[in-house]
Amino acid sequence: MTGGMYLLQGDDNLIAMTEAPYDSEDVLQSLLAKYPDLLAGDQLPGSEPRRWLLIRREAPLGSNDSGATKWSIDHLFLDQDAVPTIVETKRSSDTRIRREVVGQMLDYAANAVVYWPIEEIQSALERRCEKENLDSETEVTNLIGSDSDPEEFWKRAAVNLQAGRVRLVFVADQIPRELRRVVEFLNEQMTPAEVIAIEVKQYVGEGVKTLVPRVIGQTAEAETKKRASSPGRQWDEESFFSVLSEQGPDAVRAGRDLFEWAAKRGLLAWWGRGNVYGTFVPVLDVAGRRHYPIAIWTSGSVGIQFQHMNQPPFDALELRKDLLTRLNQIPGVAIPEDSISGRPSLPLSDLGRNPKMLNGLKAALDWFCATARGSS
Repeated sequence: MTGGMYLLQGDDNLIAMTEAPYDSEDVLQSLLAKYPDLLAGDQLPGSEPRRWLLIRREAPLGSNDSGATKWSIDHLFLDQDAVPTIVETKRSSDTRIRREVVGQMLDYAANAVVYWPIEEIQSALERRCEKENLDSETEVTNLIGSDSDPEEFWKRAAVNLQAGRVRLVFVADQIPRELRRVVEFLNEQMTPAEVIAIEVKQYVGEGVKTLVPRVIGQTAEAETKKRASSPGRQWDEESFFSVLSEQGPDAVRAGRDLFEWAAKRGLLAWWGRGNVYGTFVPVLDVAGRRHYPIAIWTSGSVGIQFQHMNQPPFDALELRKDLLTRLNQIPGVAIPEDSISGRPSLPLSDLGRNPKMLNGLKAALDWFCATARGSS
């Protein structure tokens, strides 16, 4: 391979370092797991360098609610803003790096935001830490700082998944020109998702190795779009409904009605973060178990949170199917059965224009709350 660099030891020992391939893909994967800084967080946009928490290597991911694993992701990381970061590693000598890996990565992203409950990600971190004699809570605190709330961090991770705010990272010793063009295009078009490639070149000489990471795929247009949608703004009731008003009076009517429904039934109000889209999530706390039946977005929709119904009693598939049946009995609602592990949504404007539809949704949610409370 061409290219080289020089390492100066002391004042008079110049070592010629020659670019060399990795012995195997597993070698590069192991390096990333052991040294996450190779993901070049200091080269990514943001007010501060990205820091990384490895959730696990070979993270399993399914494509439906059966629980069966369809893919195995090379690495799953979270950064300090709780953005899920999916890493796929290939050597440049692998011909799949030019085309097949792109489709593979898009499969990962499309299914992760639907079929990856945040509780599963938390459990994966706990299992890795247990295996490595680490404390998972300490690992999270080291990432976000002792003055930040770990529970808030995991909530934000869940919201990021819901919003499709994920980072897709292709890593190789050399990024082919064809892949670079695809990455640049995807990064400009996919908002709020971020798509980048990282070259981690290896140089060897006289028993010494040097690893040099370089981020590829960022353009000025992509950075402008990502900056606008990056997490940062803390929403509250006033700001949420102010922005929701842009969707029209029907959307505001339905959003306000659901907000008041939650307050009257003792649900906690959780407000998301994000410079573009605001989120309101009513949280039902039953004996320490938190349920998130719906999420309301300033973009004008209410999502049914089947994906996050993992706490008893709704970890039972039959109860989630019961909820789906109740929802589909509402005039104007037709949620496909295969959405039982996803986040199907309903337009707030439709709910605001149709009182029977809105009352039907609240009746289904009343049943949800009564069932959860009755199981404690």
